[in-house]
Amino acid sequence: MNIHSSGTSVAFAKDVLGIGQRGLRDADREQLRRLLLDCYGVSRVGAAQPWSVSLGTWARRFSGAGKAPVISTNIFAPPMTAAFVNGTAAHGYELDDTHEASMSHPGSVVIPAALAVAAERDCAMEETLVAIACGYEVMARLGMAARVNDIIHDGFHPTALFGPFGSATAAGVLMELDEYDLCRAWGHALSLTGGSMQFSDETTGTAVKRLHAGYAAQNGVLAAEMAGCGIEAPHAALDGKYGFLALFARHPDPSLLRVNEDDELQIHRTSFKPYACCRLFHAAIDCIEAIRHESGQAHAAITGITVRAPGVVAEQHMLQNPGTAMAAQYSLPFVAAATAIYGPHRHDIYQDDKLGDPAIKALADRVKCVADPDIEAAYPAQMGSSVDIRFADGTVHTRTLMDCLGTAANPMSTDALCGKAAGLLRMAGPATDAQAARCMIWSESRGRALAALFAH
Repeated sequence: MNIHSSGTSVAFAKDVLGIGQRGLRDADREQLRRLLLDCYGVSRVGAAQPWSVSLGTWARRFSGAGKAPVISTNIFAPPMTAAFVNGTAAHGYELDDTHEASMSHPGSVVIPAALAVAAERDCAMEETLVAIACGYEVMARLGMAARVNDIIHDGFHPTALFGPFGSATAAGVLMELDEYDLCRAWGHALSLTGGSMQFSDETTGTAVKRLHAGYAAQNGVLAAEMAGCGIEAPHAALDGKYGFLALFARHPDPSLLRVNEDDELQIHRTSFKPYACCRLFHAAIDCIEAIRHESGQAHAAITGITVRAPGVVAEQHMLQNPGTAMAAQYSLPFVAAATAIYGPHRHDIYQDDKLGDPAIKALADRVKCVADPDIEAAYPAQMGSSVDIRFADGTVHTRTLMDCLGTAANPMSTDALCGKAAGLLRMAGPATDAQAARCMIWSESRGRALAALFAH
């Protein structure tokens, strides 16, 4: 194949690189810094979890082989090793940002990959911000073009599947790949992508889901490095006969793989998670919390909770008696019951020693989910829910919400994001100043210093 043809993949690569060539807008920079601040907080708490501690120990064998810092360790490693460990930490407690239309978590993939490469090369802040914006754009648009509803129904995890293309893009931009080499990087990513939802169907064995973002971050960096070495790979990785869309998408829309000059970047359509569980539950959580306050009744008076939601919730998220934190965070019965009893901000409720809480287990048995066609029609652009809570006195309280807290339509302020980070830092261990981190992120710190902030 002639790589200088006008195929979809090459055209998309040109569009993406055009983001940096045109320059970021002030609003883009502000949102990118907000995404960095959020990723910083969630990475710190994720790094304190057992799976991240184990990876930090594993990574010590690579100490001194690169300049990219590995989170919560004193070692510096090659970028792909740091991206793996740091990406796992960022995805490690179900609090990372979400791009609704692709049902993916770009921050925990793209940002660790970008920071690892930026540390190795000590890139300027503006270069790092551009790379992150480009990585989000590719990961988000690929998910949109693939029609993520079908992806999920077929059992693939969107973050793991789309992520290597986003991280390869961020790394490739920092490595100054041109559009043809960027296509080669996507060609390598095509052979490195994957990620099953099987973890959502088991009560144990779920820790692998935490690694999905780490694998995607690592493999994207590796893909960009292979392209930078001149190792050939398919150039029509996205749209070829056996390309990504042909393999994974039932009803693809390749027209979404274009970026026009006046398009709003996908970073602005990426939302923040105030609650430590699957994003699909957040509207239901907001509804339950509103009913808790308006009803004035104790949780002991609840006789039943019905959640009307997109069909995927009823199909994949009704696990009873979860045996791990990950399973609990993906279980609507557990999350709905925990919210009704303790409110939505108890991030610690998903720790393993809380999973046997008798009050949660009793109420979880009274939670059911019904697929709602109107809510399904708006999904995934809107992850809405409607909740009915029935009480012993016969009253029923109902709330419906299409845009949960943290979305572009119902945003969290930068102060709220800093407050979220501060709370997570307290939960993670030794106190770190979230305001100081905020100041550094809003400075012009170079890549090595910025990566060190995230790592330590």
